[in-house]
Formats: sequence, C-alpha cells, structure tokens
Amino acid sequence: MLYFSRWKAILIWLAVAVTFILAAPNLIPADTLAKLPSWVPKKQMTLGLDLQGGSHILLQIDQNDLIKDRLEASRDEIRTLLRDAKIGYTGLSGSGRVVQVRVRDASQVDAAKEALKGLIAPVTSGLFGGGTITEWNQDEPEPGLLRFTMTDAGIKYRSSTALSQSIEVVDRRVNELGTTEPIVQRQGDDRIVVQVPGLQDPQRLKEILGQTAKLTFQMVDQTMPVQEAINGRPPAGSSVLYSKDDPPVPYLIENRVIVSGENLVDAQATFNSQNNEPVVSFRFDSKGATRFGQATQQNVGKLFAIILDNQVISAPQIREPILGGTGQISGNFTAQSANDLAVLLRAGALPATLTVVEERTVGPGLGQDSIQAGKIAGIIGSILVVGFMFVAYGFLGFLANVALVVHVAMIVGLLSLLGATLTMPGIAGIVLTIGMAVDSNVLIYERIREERRQGRSVIQAIDTGFSKALATIVDSNVTSFIATVVLFWLGSGPVKGFAVTFAIGILTTVFTAFTFTRLLVSIWLRRAKPKELPRAPVTFVPPGTNIPFMGVRRWTFALSTFLSIMSVVLFMTVDINYGVDFKGGSTIEVQSKSGPADIADIRGKLSELNIGDVQVQQFGSPTDVLIRVAAQEEGDNAEQSVIDKVRAELQDKYDFRRVEVVGPTVSSELATQGTIGMLVALVGILIYVWFRFEWQFAVGAIVATVHDIVMTIGFFCVTGIEFNQSSIAAILTIIGYSLNDTIVVYDRVREDLRKYKRTPMPQILNTAINETLSRTTLTAVTTILALLALVLFGGEVIRSFTLAMLFGVVFGTYSSIFIAAPLLILFKLRQAPDASEEKPVNGKPVAT
Repeated sequence: MLYFSRWKAILIWLAVAVTFILAAPNLIPADTLAKLPSWVPKKQMTLGLDLQGGSHILLQIDQNDLIKDRLEASRDEIRTLLRDAKIGYTGLSGSGRVVQVRVRDASQVDAAKEALKGLIAPVTSGLFGGGTITEWNQDEPEPGLLRFTMTDAGIKYRSSTALSQSIEVVDRRVNELGTTEPIVQRQGDDRIVVQVPGLQDPQRLKEILGQTAKLTFQMVDQTMPVQEAINGRPPAGSSVLYSKDDPPVPYLIENRVIVSGENLVDAQATFNSQNNEPVVSFRFDSKGATRFGQATQQNVGKLFAIILDNQVISAPQIREPILGGTGQISGNFTAQSANDLAVLLRAGALPATLTVVEERTVGPGLGQDSIQAGKIAGIIGSILVVGFMFVAYGFLGFLANVALVVHVAMIVGLLSLLGATLTMPGIAGIVLTIGMAVDSNVLIYERIREERRQGRSVIQAIDTGFSKALATIVDSNVTSFIATVVLFWLGSGPVKGFAVTFAIGILTTVFTAFTFTRLLVSIWLRRAKPKELPRAPVTFVPPGTNIPFMGVRRWTFALSTFLSIMSVVLFMTVDINYGVDFKGGSTIEVQSKSGPADIADIRGKLSELNIGDVQVQQFGSPTDVLIRVAAQEEGDNAEQSVIDKVRAELQDKYDFRRVEVVGPTVSSELATQGTIGMLVALVGILIYVWFRFEWQFAVGAIVATVHDIVMTIGFFCVTGIEFNQSSIAAILTIIGYSLNDTIVVYDRVREDLRKYKRTPMPQILNTAINETLSRTTLTAVTTILALLALVLFGGEVIRSFTLAMLFGVVFGTYSSIFIAAPLLILFKLRQAPDASEEKPVNGKPVAT
C-alpha cells in the first residue's frame, strides 16, 4: 500500500499541479487575466446569481391561450374551406376544445367532410418526422352537424412547438438587452428558464419577456362613432379596442389585418426629425411592403391603427400612400420605452402568452456582501479545521492539512474546468467538505494508531491502517454521494449548485485522503525512517476508553421516542415557518438608502395596498428589512402585481436587494419534489447498505436516519426558522452525514463480529463504538467548527441552512451511537450466547 512506482508518483504530482493551474485564475483579477498570453488557462468559476446579482425567471406558456388561438384559427380555416368549396353552412362556433359547424344541405355533408379532411390529417411530429399525431378528431353527433375536438396529443404538439418558438424569441429579446452570458433553457413541456447575471433592472426584463408583442396594422372603422359602438353593438367585422393612454382612449377597429409583425424585417428606436420625440422606425419585407402600400393607397385620408397585443399604440391619418415599406410608430414614448418596443418587434412575437411563475432576483450589492461573507466564513472555517488537525495529530495532522489544501484547490479547479456555477450554498458546500474531508484522514490515522497499539511496527501499522480504512471510506462516502445525487436531480438554482460542489468534494476527498496523503506519508517514511508515530499535542479520547454505551440504551430509546413524538405533535399542531418555496408568495429584502429602516412606516404603507397578509421584520443590520407577502388567491399573475405595488411604494427610500416570488403552481411542485427526494435518498441508501451488509444493518441505518430527519423537523418547529428549499438540502446532507457516521460504526461492528464469534452482542457494540469513538469525536468537532464559521460569518442568506446542518450533525453523531447500534440488538443480529462462551477480559472481548 505504501509503495509508489516512479510513474505513479509523477502522475499524482502532475494531477496536483494541473489542479493548482486550473484553480489559479480564480485568484487573479479578470482584467489582469485578459493581458496574459492566450495559452495561459483563464477559465474562472461562474458566479451564481446570488453572488454576482441578476435575475432567475421561470416562464410558463399559457396553454389556455394557445388552445384559444388554435380554436380561432381552425374556425377561420373551416369558414374559408367551406366557402371555397361553395358549401352552405350555419352555426360555426367554437368553445373549450371543440369547433362545430352545421351543413345546410344534407347532400353536401360528404363534400364538406372531403373539404375539411385536412384538419384531421395526421401531423408530422418528432425529430426527422419520426412520428405522427392527429390534432383533431371529427365526429357527427347528429346528421349534418360536424364536430371537431382537439386531442390531448394535438395540444401537447402545439405546446411543444410554441415552446420551441418561444425559446427562440425570448433568447433574441434577452440578447437584445446587451446582457452578458444570459441563459435561456427549456424546462419540462411548457416552461422556460431565463437567467440573466448582473442585471440591474429586473423589472424591465419581466416587462419585455411578459409581452406577447403581436403587432398588427388595421384600419379604423369610421362608419359609426366609437361611443355608439360601445353603448350598442359594433358593426360586424369590427371590435372596440383601447389605447395605452391613461385614461385609455377607445377606438373602433376593423378585424381585418392589413399587415402583421411577421412581415417586419427591422425596427429601431430613433427620434422624430420634426419634434425630436422618440419614435420606432420599422421596415417591412417585400410582401409586407406591397400589402401596406396597397392599403395606404386605397385609404388616403382615413385612419389606420398600430396595435400591439390588442392595445392601440397610435392611430394616425394616412395623408399619402406609403410605398417604400418603411414607417414610424409614435406614441408618447420615452427613449427607453421606444428602445424596448424596437427590441420586441425585432425579436418577433411570442406564439402564446408567457406567465412568470417564479422569480428570484438578487441585487449586485447583496451579491458582493455574500461573496465577502463566504470568503470570511471559508477562511475562518479553514483555520479552525487546520489548527484542530494539527493539535489532534501533530506532524500527521500537518500532512493532512497539506492534503486539505489540495482538496480545496481540486474543487475550485474542477468547478472552473466544468464551467459549473458557484452559488452561496456552493460556498457552504466547500466549507462543509473542508470539515468532512478530514474524516477520511481521521479514519486512517485512528486506524494506524490502533494497529500500532496492537504491537505492529510503524510501517506495518501505517500500511495496515490505510488498507483497513479503505472499505469504510468508500462505504461512508457512497452513502453521502447517493443523497447528493438525489439533491442534484430534484434541486434547482442554488440548491443544485450546493449539490454539484458537495459531490465534487466527496470525490476529491477520496483522492486526496487515500492517494495523496498516502503518497506524502510514504515519502516521510522513506526520508525520516521514524521509530514511532508522531505524538499529538492533545489526546481527545485516551486509548483503552471503555464506556458502557449499551447499558443506557433503554434510556436513550425512551428519550428519542419522546422527542420524536413531540416533534411529530409539533409538526401537526404548530405551523412550521414555510418559506415561499413551499407555500407560495413573495419574499423581498430591502435596504434603506439613508439611516435605519423605519419598519412601522413600511408596515403602514404596505397595509394600504390590499395585498393580503404582510410580515415586516428587521433582517441583519438596522438598515435591512425582510418583507414577506402571503400567496395571492388570484394566481401567478397576481404574485407579480404584488411586487410591482411594493416596488412602487418603497423604491424612493429603499434599494431592493433580493426578490423571490413563487407562484402556487411551482410551490406545490417544490413541496412534492422535496418529499420525493427524501424518500428516494432513503430507499437508495437502504439498498446500498443492504447490499454491503445484512438486512439488520440496513434497517437500523434507515431507522436512525429517519430519527434524525424527525428531530430536524422538530428543530424547525421549535425555533421558527424558515423552512425552504435550502432546508431540504440541509436535511438531505444530514442524511448523508448521519449515514456516514453510522456506516463507520457498523463497519467496525461487522469486523468485530468476525473476530469475536461468541461474544454477546452488547459487548461487541460497546467495543466497536469505543474503538471508533476517537474518530467519531474528531470528525464531529471538525465538521462543527466548519459549520460554526458559516453560522457566525456566512451571512443571513444561508443561516437557516447552516443552523439546521449544525443541529443535524450533533444529532447524527448521537443517533449513530445510541440508536443505530442498539437496534442491532433489537433485531437479534446475533443470538445470546450460552454460559460456556468466553467472558470479556478488562472490558474487552477475547478473540476466538
């Protein structure tokens, strides 16, 4: 185990060197990197929105809007086809998902079916025409009445097509804003994720993304006064539309579209040469220019309307034919609103309305604060862990600390290489892996000390220590990895960032602890040729410790049962403080522009807005305020209206540092995903432990883990800490940590069962726990030190996450000793021996 060939050693050192080269750009300012030669690695970690500021918006296609448009289009198509075929009809109507028409002459029914057969013809779908679907089903409920019903497959096909078109349009719109590295991605069957880093004005982004931008040029119907049409009934083929003015001005508009936005090839914000007002200049393609020229030629002196999303922008008079295919749109624009309209027109219209169902916005100031807090927490946590390792292991602790530096560099280097996004929870993941990375070294070092106490030479002890610790290291890290994979699979945004960082940390831990540390130890052995292991300044658990843990198992069972019942009762009777992730609503963090925030004034202003239940509280410093607004019953659009109202009321005196809006649709999905995530993680771990051990071990590990989950939920109930997506991440990480601890104890139990074949089970368990007590103590202390740094210095954003983690580590350590181990007795893993079996000597069993 301690022998390394020259090539193997060179490869390890090469991997370490590459790691530092990949990580180094993150320590160099971007402007300095730009000046370096092209062959120098320059890739830095991508900062998440919570660190550099920006907006995360989840858009959903309005399927009802899509169905309505398709219904209208199909109705018009039926009208055209029957007229072209000279077939008389009546009662052409559409509602819901059904269009129907009655053929007047029974002898023409077959001809009508033939004329309309294109509607029910299969439509090609899938890649390269890999499949077909039928969009409409036709039936004849009574003679002469033809009914067409839109199929589920047809709706899905139209939604998928509209989603693909919407992604292209949204991508063009976002890129037109001039933002750097925006992300526009499909999510599921009907959603689009938009992430724009460093965005200063998220409100403008939402306005641009939320507009369908269906532009049409239509004639104004001047056959009757518009007020008469409003009071009575508009003429056939015309409708009353309103302008965007305040108050809105009504217009009677002909339904016939002269030219639509599809015929635009360019649109630019410019200024009117006569009055210097902002306008939008546009240019049609050849088809649009011809149609527009013909319409203006035939209607000189009349009014025509420019309509955007069923609102009249302007209705100028045609003074002369416009034959060049160009024109201007005026309408009391500001420079920015003219530019935004030009952006919308250039990008094209959306095929359906997009609704904002989730929004998470972080201001750049809060992002910088989070980076600073993360750096401070990381430095302090690292110093505490490094100092503790040196105190616990002396020179071997120094070698572990060198490996720890390589471990962190590998995480940063791999994150940079993969282009992964570093979030604030991701920083927490790095700090947490610093605490947990030493666990593998602790396992190895404690095993080495134990082998040395049993009389092996230094080299033999070290070699055997590495060999015997390997299986435990693999088992304990695999269980944590399972929970992390589930977290990545079901998480989103910052939570997924934590999962990526933590998963990379687990993998690099195995390499640095087992491979790199082993290389360092072998070099030290070759050069120093020590006669004894280095002494540690402090011994935390004296050799030969023999605490009768199983003697109090009935008391610990009773205590845990009582606390578990109390946690369940609290969960069912006391409302847990769910965040917007799970109950919907809005969370807004604002900061006073001058002096301490006036909470009473904020509360008074918001109470007048008629936006439901509002909570206002101080958050961190006296200038920071956290506002929570309950979910709105009117749905996702109402949630966005709340933000607009609050922003309008407070933006003069307060900066908006963070905005989170989760609609009812997304919140219910997140709650379901969180529940499924915990169940999937538990089942995966159960299967793995059952595969590696016996069924008693697997069930015992799961029971102990469920105990820790219940305790953590009780902790949330008692403390009132907000329970959000990060809390699910904390619970899944606690599952991994608790199983890690339990597996270490179980691995030693399994080893002792083979060694002491006739020893009573309680004595086996006492021995195994005492043998691993030093490792359990040291690992818990290092992890707690790292988490304490996060709690005290990591900032308010992740405080609920780290507090839950801190609590979970303490109870995870407790359950490994007092719940998981005694359960093996309850499950009768080994039957009680008879009186002739061996007795313990000095509190320890005798091997047979």
